[in-house]
Amino acid sequence: MKNACLFVILFFYVSVLSGQYSISGKLTNESGEQLIAASVFIPDSNYAGITDDRGNFKLEGIPAGNYKLKCSYVGYEDLIVDIILNDNLTMDLSMKGTYYKLDEIQLIANRLESSSPFSYSDMNKEEIEEAHSVQDVPYLFRMMPSVVVTSDAGAGVGYTGMRVRGSDATRINVTINGVPLNDSESHGVFWVDLPDFASSVENIQLQRGVGPSTNGAGAFGASIGLNTGQIYQNSFVEINTSYGSFDTKKFGVSMNTGLINDVFQIEGRYSLIQSDGYIDRASSDLNSWYFSAARVNEKSSLRLNVFSGKERTYQSWWGTPEALLSDEISLTDHYYNNLGVIYQTEADSVNLFTSGRTYNYYTYENQVDDYRQTHYQLLHALQLTPSLVLNTTLHYTKGKGFFEEYRVLDNLRDYGLDFEPVNTDLVRRRWLDNDFFGLIINSQYEFNPDLSIVVGGSFNRYIGDHFGQVIWADDIVITEPERYYYDNTGNKNDLNLYTKTEWALNDKIILFGDVQFRKIKYTVDGIDNDLIPVSVDTSYTFINPKAGLTYRFDKNRQLFFSYAKGEREPVRSDFIDAIGSSIPKSETLHDFEAGFKSVHSSMTLAVDAYYMLYKNQLVVTGAVNDVGAPVRTNVDNSYRAGVEFSLAHQASEKFDYSLITSLSHNRIREFDERIIDYGSYETTINKFEDTPIAFSPSIVASSDLSYNLTKGFTATLQSKFVGRQYLDNTGNKDRSLDPYLVNDIVFRYKINPRIIDNIEFSLRLNNVLDQKYSANGYTYSYIFGSLITENFHYPQAGFNFLLGLDIKF
Repeated sequence: MKNACLFVILFFYVSVLSGQYSISGKLTNESGEQLIAASVFIPDSNYAGITDDRGNFKLEGIPAGNYKLKCSYVGYEDLIVDIILNDNLTMDLSMKGTYYKLDEIQLIANRLESSSPFSYSDMNKEEIEEAHSVQDVPYLFRMMPSVVVTSDAGAGVGYTGMRVRGSDATRINVTINGVPLNDSESHGVFWVDLPDFASSVENIQLQRGVGPSTNGAGAFGASIGLNTGQIYQNSFVEINTSYGSFDTKKFGVSMNTGLINDVFQIEGRYSLIQSDGYIDRASSDLNSWYFSAARVNEKSSLRLNVFSGKERTYQSWWGTPEALLSDEISLTDHYYNNLGVIYQTEADSVNLFTSGRTYNYYTYENQVDDYRQTHYQLLHALQLTPSLVLNTTLHYTKGKGFFEEYRVLDNLRDYGLDFEPVNTDLVRRRWLDNDFFGLIINSQYEFNPDLSIVVGGSFNRYIGDHFGQVIWADDIVITEPERYYYDNTGNKNDLNLYTKTEWALNDKIILFGDVQFRKIKYTVDGIDNDLIPVSVDTSYTFINPKAGLTYRFDKNRQLFFSYAKGEREPVRSDFIDAIGSSIPKSETLHDFEAGFKSVHSSMTLAVDAYYMLYKNQLVVTGAVNDVGAPVRTNVDNSYRAGVEFSLAHQASEKFDYSLITSLSHNRIREFDERIIDYGSYETTINKFEDTPIAFSPSIVASSDLSYNLTKGFTATLQSKFVGRQYLDNTGNKDRSLDPYLVNDIVFRYKINPRIIDNIEFSLRLNNVLDQKYSANGYTYSYIFGSLITENFHYPQAGFNFLLGLDIKF
């Protein structure tokens, strides 16, 4: 009898157990961070638990049935999941942070969303980390549609540049957290001033075409928005090191406290980068730091960002004569054509005939560019009502530096010096000391889920002092080395107001409207570096409307059309280098865009078409000025038309690939080439019609094939093809860069040991087929008895490697 009762009890116990199950999994936030000590429970029951130090949770002994599983954590929206429990259940959950949401509200005015009727590409933190090594920011974009990148030193460290749809950096509007980065006078972006900045960037958006209204000078080819500062729940320390070809090395360390008392966060980074460069003596010695402190709650966010970069790079902006890359006869002709002008000493001659592809004209040991730039940003976001958010940003940027040059037998009177001998060797420094500051305000009001409006504006002021010093002269004592031989100041005020709205008429049609008002006042006054008085006093008023429509076939497919007008003022060098003393005109662009996008679980397809019609476009002539900047001139009518194809496919769990092709037709209706005859000092004018725009290849393509060899170990083959680029606007093949195809292979191996968050090893094999190519150049022609054309290239590195190690605690 006793045994029978024991059997019944045991049977009943096993039966009960057999009807009880567990719920387990991992809880993270939107950034993939594990949430520690979060509550996970079934309401109105005793089934509850908290996540461990890896974000894992497990609830046990739960009878079969239908339940609601709730997750709760400070600073996050409660997560409630409906579950049907009839077996042990494992699930990974992600919570949306209210702090994250508010912190990102500051970026509303400048970012495009999936419903926007414009062409754009996004990069998240993970994608940035995979693409970034030691190279400057432009190399993050090199696999995107219509993008071409180049490096003066040939290996991506030092002075780098990029073009989008044939438009150079002066036409690409760049912001950091909504604050303009482009130099107010040149419109250029000098990424070398912020080395390793990508390590502090959380997400990036590249908008092609004019796009919506934004802060800064406005896009004439593209806009880039870089955003730092994300709220991290957990603290971490990360160490990043690299070593590779050309004695390239990097050391970086970054830290983040995570949320302290659910309110405060502090983060920082320090980086060192050094490289000898591919081009002779084109070395770079760079360092940068980043600091950010934030206070957040559910209604407001206040963040202070301070970051700075210091660069000391040996100059390599002269380029390599095309004749040196050709044959001995061409090189000899080039040498004698320029003897006594470019090649003034025996050392110049020896350097030319013995250097090869890595030739650098400069040999003076301190022919360097030395500059520091420091940025201060104070960003505040306030949720005034559930429907209204106000963002305010105060900013200040300080830059100061010089480039040093050795000059052979210069005339001292050109420097305002009265000494004998009149002609002597000397060393000069040309300085830029500039300040940029302003206020940015924007707000978003959501009338209802289908209708919202953004109103914003900014006022920015720029002051740039340009001056030069002679610090040494042969056989002469410089008694006043601090004396300025030229001195002028540029002042610029920029007022920008805009409003834009998005209205979903129904679940199919979304309308977009936008109008921008800009008022610019620009003056330059003083003595220029050639000792000629310079005076610029000009104002511009621009009104730029934009409109668009998005049609959604279903949740996966959509079509858009848009029109955007952009207007742009000339830059400082357009006034200084004006051809024939003509006054440069402002430019106008009418940008028509259409696109189709289809997004499915394993495949994304996008097709974008554009027609960009210019009035008075400032196009490069092919020549450069004395600091390597392109000389430009207005052309009456020109256009860029093209189509961009993008395909990304997750073919299997192990293999994924992307294919991108950009086809374009870029033409100037009428162009006058001006060539000086140094025999008669007359100007010959050659007229061209329907001629290609310089540096606008008709095809740009890329592919990215990635294979997961084993857990945590991936291999990626990246290929980039760039079609022929003409160095000027004549369409002359003899003044062009040959098409090129470059292949890179990247290996990554990531492990997650218990005591460390992760360790990642990487090996980059760049240009594995050792392709000889140039990605940039310039040309000029003159008549001296006969027509002489000189082409200069910027050769890029052949096969090279980079090893990387990243450790995150």
